[in-house]
Amino acid sequence: MLTHRTFAIGDIHGGLKALEQLLLKLKLTPEDHLIFLGDYVDGWSQSAETIFFLMELSTRHKCTFIKGNHDALCYEWLKTGVHTDQWIIHGGQATMDSYSKFSENEIKTQFEFFEGLENYIILNENKLFLHAGFTNLHGPHKEYFEELYYWDRTLWELALSVDPKLSKDDLLYPKRLNLFEEVYIGHTPVTRINKTVPINAACVWNVDTGAAFKGSLTAIDINTKEIFQSEPVHLLYPNERGRN
Repeated sequence: MLTHRTFAIGDIHGGLKALEQLLLKLKLTPEDHLIFLGDYVDGWSQSAETIFFLMELSTRHKCTFIKGNHDALCYEWLKTGVHTDQWIIHGGQATMDSYSKFSENEIKTQFEFFEGLENYIILNENKLFLHAGFTNLHGPHKEYFEELYYWDRTLWELALSVDPKLSKDDLLYPKRLNLFEEVYIGHTPVTRINKTVPINAACVWNVDTGAAFKGSLTAIDINTKEIFQSEPVHLLYPNERGRN
């Protein structure tokens, strides 16, 4: 019998109210392990506050923080002041507004958090957790470009497109999908295919349920596959657009 639970948690996108609501539903114990799949910022109005909250949470619970593409863009802006117009459009403006409430010294206390984000982790040698995907047929440790861990969408598209009738032993079965028993990702909201809960395709579990838009924030117990969700996040921020 397991003495602890491991949860994979989808993209938060500045929705701290949803995160607080979700964690209450999990009824955490000190032994539980929280694996956050990235994209903590860009969307709702509490990006900076979300990072401070996660920093404090990690002092009380076992947490693993994966790097998302939005986190990489945000940290580049925090360090250098450089940003792209596309980042502003896709949630960056809300993040800038959030950080404007804090002093430069307060913001710098977050740098260690951003610098400590993991590209991926592997549990029990057969469960992979990362934000987006990987492209190398030999696995994530052979990836040529770090950015692919948090920008790739081909892994999810590949998993969705595989014929369920195709045997894993078939020569045509995608090699990337045979490397791990389970792969947990975020990055591409399942709401794009009209789903509201985590979707399993081949070995891939997508836990991004569209919290940046009109979906909920979701956690999944990786052992039991029990799903926990906040309210749709836009209902918690009625005067905001998020990334809608």
